[in-house]
Amino acid sequence: MKIQDTKYQIRNTKKALTGGVAMAEAMRQINPDVVAVYPITPQTPIIETFSQFQSDGKVATELIQAESEHSAMSACMGAQASGARTMTATSSQGLALMNEMLYIASGLRLPIVMAVSARALAAPINIHGDHSDVMGTRDAGWLQIFSENVQEAYDNVFIALKLAEKVSLPAMAVMDGFNTSHSVENMEGLSDEVVKKFVGEFKPKEYLLDVKNPITVGAFALQNSYFEFKVEQEKAMREAKDEYLKIAKEFEKISGRKKDFFEEYETQDAERVLVLMGSVSGTAKEMVDKLRERGEKVGLLKINLFRPFPAEEIAKVLKKAKKIAVLDRSQSIGTMPPLYMEIKNALNGKQKIVSYIYGLGGRDIFQKDMEKVFIDLKNEKNSEGINYINL
Repeated sequence: MKIQDTKYQIRNTKKALTGGVAMAEAMRQINPDVVAVYPITPQTPIIETFSQFQSDGKVATELIQAESEHSAMSACMGAQASGARTMTATSSQGLALMNEMLYIASGLRLPIVMAVSARALAAPINIHGDHSDVMGTRDAGWLQIFSENVQEAYDNVFIALKLAEKVSLPAMAVMDGFNTSHSVENMEGLSDEVVKKFVGEFKPKEYLLDVKNPITVGAFALQNSYFEFKVEQEKAMREAKDEYLKIAKEFEKISGRKKDFFEEYETQDAERVLVLMGSVSGTAKEMVDKLRERGEKVGLLKINLFRPFPAEEIAKVLKKAKKIAVLDRSQSIGTMPPLYMEIKNALNGKQKIVSYIYGLGGRDIFQKDMEKVFIDLKNEKNSEGINYINL
């Protein structure tokens, strides 16, 4: 199919887009071979927009409208194993319904890319944003890259694709539901030609439809081999750290936008530091600026790459901080929250670190809430267990 010119095309110019449309635009520019999807709020705008692209002839993609998210991921696995560059998108209960297939996709080393609009999990039913869904999949063997805003949501789709195909692991490009997926922001897009050169053509080494070199996919593995497969997955995940930085530098050359494991914001001399992920970072940065104007030595560390987790690099950045607060937008029922545990393990108990949970079910968080966290850190008014923001 010949790809037509499109009114949606962005050529290094700024446009006002929602996160959902921005991710769909990135998918259009990638022009994957197969996209298998099922709608769910607040991910639906991604596939609605992309399906319009497909209907209008803007992409040559085979669009599969599955009967569920479980089926969508199953179709993605079959397509990717057959040698097709494959993508999908989901949220919340949809991601949870895919759970069985997520482990299989990573175990089979299929570089599927999934755009995720992170959302709360039922029950009770809630359609708004938090990180419960993606945190529930953090051990499924998928690469996970988090986005602060619409620009990062767009950029991270490309980075996730290139990284996934480099290390042969599936990847999630994650944005916050509604806060980013439905918020209109200025973003700068790349030209189609630049994107095409950056992502390149997908050339799998082995695939099911290569009849001259037949392979088996999904074979039964007993005790004498299963262990080795799992170790190879871990090696690939660790390899992804170095590859992420290489790809980030390459992306910076074509976009002018610096990418790293994390973003350091006023951390050089900071005595008190917040560690967090996602859309709340912008609110926190503004509060850091205001407190800096008052002479307070505060800072922020925003995590971009969550899987693989850059523990050593984070520990190096935070080693001078006297007090650290980790803000999670999800729970681990019965134990401490996930990002907090990652940071605590990285620091190896050498510094004071406290846990905060915020924004569950989409509850708002404001600058005054960030200020209170910093003040409580200073006055040591934090609980040794979990502290809750705006509860």
